[in-house]
Amino acid sequence: MNRVVVASCLALWLALMPPAAAAAGIPAPYSPIVIQPVSTPARHEFDLSAALVQARRENKRLCVYLGASDCRYCRKYEAFLDQNANELVPHFSAQYIVVDLRSALSVTANLLFIRTGERTLSYADFQRAIGDERARMLVYPSVWRLDHDAKPLMQMPAGTGTFQTVPEQLEILRLEQ
Repeated sequence: MNRVVVASCLALWLALMPPAAAAAGIPAPYSPIVIQPVSTPARHEFDLSAALVQARRENKRLCVYLGASDCRYCRKYEAFLDQNANELVPHFSAQYIVVDLRSALSVTANLLFIRTGERTLSYADFQRAIGDERARMLVYPSVWRLDHDAKPLMQMPAGTGTFQTVPEQLEILRLEQ
């Protein structure tokens, strides 16, 4: 009798659960290096060091994506990448190592830190160090195109509605402004 009750309760619980959401982040066909932050309540540090070493070794650039697990605009961009993977992946993989920094909207600029080798910088200091001319708050999603020394290759748009057509994405991959 107890097994029947337990099984019935489990079945009811599973039936009432909302469907699982798709995994957040850059789609698998892009072969992203997924970096979870080392976190404390006051600090979320992403370490790009291994990705930079790989980029130097393979003579490639970095496409660094900062998305938030609870960001609808991030899901929209990720869905675009997924829907257009057949066309875009060859262009990404030829020149870029894709890095997927996994964050959350609760992680604000003052909590976010990025490590590149020996240096760990706050988000704002990282933006200044790479010469990002945009004086802005942290926006999800954010994307950077960096060389293997973490130097920016071009100024990138951020936030909603950016580079969500295949031609726009290809222009950015070719570093056309």
